[in-house]
Amino acid sequence: MSSKRSHTTELGCIASEELTDLGAGKEGWLVENPNLLCALDTHSLALANRSLILITGWDDGPRIKIRPELSPIESEIISALEWLVFDEIKVIAVGTSRGYFMVYSLDGLLIHRQLVYPGRILKLRVRGTKKDMMSSHEGSSEEVSVVIPGVIARFDGVEIRNILQEWFQETNSHFWDEKSKRRDYEELGNGFKRLPHQLWSVDKFGLCADAAITGIMPPPLMEIQSSQRYYRAVTIGEDAVISAYRLSEDRSRSLVGAILSKVVPAAFSTISSVSKMIWRSERTPTKKSEVKPQSFAKASPLTCLKDHPRKGEKLTLSPSGTLAAITDSLGRILLLDTQALVVVRLWKGYRDANCLFMEMLVSMNSAGASSSHHEPSKSDYCLCLAIHAPRKGIIEVWQMRTGPRLLTIQCAKGSKLLQPTYRFGSSLDSPYVPLEVFLLNGDSGQLSVLNRSLS
Repeated sequence: MSSKRSHTTELGCIASEELTDLGAGKEGWLVENPNLLCALDTHSLALANRSLILITGWDDGPRIKIRPELSPIESEIISALEWLVFDEIKVIAVGTSRGYFMVYSLDGLLIHRQLVYPGRILKLRVRGTKKDMMSSHEGSSEEVSVVIPGVIARFDGVEIRNILQEWFQETNSHFWDEKSKRRDYEELGNGFKRLPHQLWSVDKFGLCADAAITGIMPPPLMEIQSSQRYYRAVTIGEDAVISAYRLSEDRSRSLVGAILSKVVPAAFSTISSVSKMIWRSERTPTKKSEVKPQSFAKASPLTCLKDHPRKGEKLTLSPSGTLAAITDSLGRILLLDTQALVVVRLWKGYRDANCLFMEMLVSMNSAGASSSHHEPSKSDYCLCLAIHAPRKGIIEVWQMRTGPRLLTIQCAKGSKLLQPTYRFGSSLDSPYVPLEVFLLNGDSGQLSVLNRSLS
């Protein structure tokens, strides 16, 4: 326990009566329920089971419950959860087992609902490259990607910000009271403005268990230069441990999609209103006639690693997207260089492990820089990988890429590693906020943060 105290700092406790709705009170509830999802923000934790979202802090603040509208006929459940955090806006993003992407305000109001692709949404990934690192011609590098078996979609951060700002401006005006807001949004149904996005099929080497867009990549050799942008994607799964694709942005198709996205919902909303007048039903059948997903843009396979019976299970990206830590079914952790597409490091004997990248002050000079005379900058920090090995009851911190193990921390059974979501619009301005890793003890409710410095 002394090791745990010296290398972590306790922040507070999330224990509350409301947590019993999610299974709290039973030993191991946080880690043993496959349908329990967690998403951390700097001051809030969102937890969800199949149909309920609970937002809580680690103090005596209010707890918020949100029950998304799901289809009981299709046995639809919440399958992915993430925060979307802009400067002045904070909302909850939800992915469902039917392929719907939904956004809720912290008041529980539905802001946006859109079919991405029929299928279970496995993960919502929020990431961005710091503005200071981007060339001006590359535009926005902030995104939300949606992972579905064999499919990956990308929503641009600017588009999401615009639709959220528009919604909050409308709701903050005095045209609607609270009751009419709820009624109008229920009646809109599929009339939500469709968020433009890109959609790719990445199933050439089998369906994926996880995937990520790792960044922008150069166009193919011998291809005429154009304004088109290309992304690199890495997928992991049962048939291929690791696969990689070049994703074409396909601007021409997205332009047509953008035009259709304005026409189709408006037409559908009109038809829905007319049908309501005719049939006077509380839940009209027209809600089931969903807008079809858009066509796939081009995805070109780059490489694949097949190593039966090994299966890729979980993937986590470094902040820049240049490294990925991948866990597999044989208890190994692979460190992948996502640009060279080469495995640069391998750990063995870590079954059921979870990994998160973090930044630490490692050298003595950097540790001294944390004094009151000097705020550490990004260059003072070193990228590390935190590995939670639940079967061993420890967390290890390893220096990247090939550095030593810096820490071994004992942790209680039933604990989970968490990391705050990427905040849109963040930059390298001082003071620099390093990438941190948090530890939640499900059985006690205690939340701690791994210390930034070894000292």
